[in-house]
Amino acid sequence: MLLALKYGGRASARELAVRLGLSLNAVRHHLKELEQGGLAAYERRNNGVGAPSFAYRLTGAGESLFPRRYDAVLNDLLDDVVDRSGRAEAVHLLASRFDGLSRRLATAVAGAPPSERLELAARVLTDEGFMAEVVSSDDGGTLIHRNCPIQAVAERFPEICAAEARCLAQALGAEVERRGYILTGCGACAYRVRFTDSGRPEHELEHA
Repeated sequence: MLLALKYGGRASARELAVRLGLSLNAVRHHLKELEQGGLAAYERRNNGVGAPSFAYRLTGAGESLFPRRYDAVLNDLLDDVVDRSGRAEAVHLLASRFDGLSRRLATAVAGAPPSERLELAARVLTDEGFMAEVVSSDDGGTLIHRNCPIQAVAERFPEICAAEARCLAQALGAEVERRGYILTGCGACAYRVRFTDSGRPEHELEHA
């Protein structure tokens, strides 16, 4: 199923069933497993006439299962930055990556109440390769990242992990505290999220 989505791109369950010669129920079962594992996601596709269908695609985590040399290339580039401008500049460049992620998260949760905000954020993060899930609580919850899509880089520049926590706090309008850390041997990075009194992200407060 992963190969079918990789080679063929976005496809509905029915299209995948035809492509693979499997029953529709079997394909739906496999897709559900991939979705639960954060490896595939679906989006609504309007066909113009009749009921809309849903097209499945690989998430960042799904794409990461296929061979790549991005880590090696990125590390070579970072070595060059360190040699030319120092370690602090390399960390600054890496941390700026989270500015874009913060904007995508803020867009996804805009207008949503705190009770829904974490789930919406987890969907974006899963698409970014974090394989995120949520354990809810009365005042927020715990956001769990089962995968780190930039682990090879974070192992060399752990300073950027603080930028990730700041990104979450700004986009969610919440206090964020890291409770688990992949780089120290935990099976996941876990962030305890407590919503502020206003429960509104910074970008909403600025325009209030």
